[in-house]
Amino acid sequence: MTGYGSWRKSTRSAGQDDSNCVECRSTWRKSTRSGAQNDSSCVEARQQHTGDFQVRDSKLGHDSPIFNLTTPDFKALLTSAE
Repeated sequence: MTGYGSWRKSTRSAGQDDSNCVECRSTWRKSTRSGAQNDSSCVEARQQHTGDFQVRDSKLGHDSPIFNLTTPDFKALLTSAE
């Protein structure tokens, strides 16, 4: 598990002086199987710049633990949830 989320630094940022650096945060995506209302069994996921994924419980928001999953583990999670 990690903190609230990870920031990604622009590849165009200078190596030593980060004063002109731009950072981006990945957006969480809610499961399409979640209802329009606040569904108590909703999961959110986002893909990292490494290609791996992070998953969290949407009803907890920023208080939710974040689980790091490799791509094969994420695909296995999706398959088992079907």
